[in-house]
Amino acid sequence: MSQNVGDRITDQAVAFVESLEYSSIPKEAVHLGVRCVLDTIGLYLAGTTEHSVEILIEEALAQGGREEADVLGETSKRVPAALAARVLGTAGHAHDWDDTQVSHDPTHFYGLLTHPSVPPLTAAIVMAQREGNVDGRALLTAFLAGFEVECKISEWMKPDHYRRGHHTSGNVGTFGAAVAAAKILGLRGRELRNAIGMAASFSAGIRCNFGTMTKPLHVGRAAENGVTAALLAQRGFEADPTALDGQWGYLQVMGNGYSPEKVAEGFANPMTIISPGVSIKPYPSGILTHQSMDAMLKLVTEHDVKPEEVDRITFFAGNNILEPIRYDVAKDHLQAKFSMAGLLAMMVLYRQAGRQEFTDEYVGSDAMQDMQRRITTQLDPEIEAMGFDRIRSRIELVTKDGRTLVQWADERYRGGPAMPMTDDEVADKFRACTNGLISANRQNEIIEQIMRLPELESTAVISDWLNL
Repeated sequence: MSQNVGDRITDQAVAFVESLEYSSIPKEAVHLGVRCVLDTIGLYLAGTTEHSVEILIEEALAQGGREEADVLGETSKRVPAALAARVLGTAGHAHDWDDTQVSHDPTHFYGLLTHPSVPPLTAAIVMAQREGNVDGRALLTAFLAGFEVECKISEWMKPDHYRRGHHTSGNVGTFGAAVAAAKILGLRGRELRNAIGMAASFSAGIRCNFGTMTKPLHVGRAAENGVTAALLAQRGFEADPTALDGQWGYLQVMGNGYSPEKVAEGFANPMTIISPGVSIKPYPSGILTHQSMDAMLKLVTEHDVKPEEVDRITFFAGNNILEPIRYDVAKDHLQAKFSMAGLLAMMVLYRQAGRQEFTDEYVGSDAMQDMQRRITTQLDPEIEAMGFDRIRSRIELVTKDGRTLVQWADERYRGGPAMPMTDDEVADKFRACTNGLISANRQNEIIEQIMRLPELESTAVISDWLNL
């Protein structure tokens, strides 16, 4: 469906961003936003262990330029804000452990939305470092403004966007970053419209790069491009002032249209972070895999199945899992994030899947390679016919002594709005992300400071959080 002129989505976005003040943000949204900040800061630090991020840090330091924002892990060295955002944003998505948007729309295939926090938080942080004198409330307001615009565009756009091979987090994330950066800069009116217009053209990322270093770079580029759009708009660089609308607007070109019913509800009615909500991931892999990983863990734990007892495992699911989770046998840790054989093998062998399991050494080990080859995936027509609004799967494990054990995945999942992590569990995830990188005492100090983010008179302390 083409867009109706009367919907004026860009107008709605601009009006929302201009009017959003900390005092108008619901307390629930503030609390949920702070939790997302804590989760994402831990992921930035965890990302420093990835070779892809090491390469980007080396490139940023070699390129140099205006000393505007910190280089992740090297906070005594500064580079242009956009370059800093590329590094930080890539680190946040490097483990595929960052939060995910939720939808209740049965036509919006589950899991095909965006990872909402990294692009706007990255942009808000680097712009706060560039501008200085930004307090915690201002940073949180900018973050939540970008989060809301990013999520609503993703939710309103037809799911054709993802099915055709676009990576939503890299594409729509550009708008979240542009809005957050613009909010820190105080852009309004035509300048804000220009930032959104440039974000529409800067948006990029395709799914063929899932399972490679370039997948997290999509999100790093979203942050970088959003910052660039806001900075150019501040200088007077122009773009289409209604770039989300019309025949050649973003939603039509990239998504083949949008849902008029959803658009009619408008921004922040309610804020997406409140409803449908956001999922904080327990595992560093695609959100589509988590229910099945929990099912595998439940099966081997309840039946006390030892790895050497496994003859074969068959994983039954629909195309909503089997299309994007596409590697039959993972050869390295990046492919493992998109391989049911790799992920289920971890649960059989180690009964956990965290930062320590997602290394090339673990995934390439003889035990992992052997177990993966005992696992096959199969399209199940009955599951496929149930629809794509939920993640549904079934695991059948046959032991060497002839037993057949069956486990269905729970359609709910840990970390999602129906089974959310507690604040303490989010803090524990932060510790899991940063163990071996910073001391336990430092972990506790950062957790306490982040949970008091709205009270901080200066966000300069973020430099200390991101220093190794």
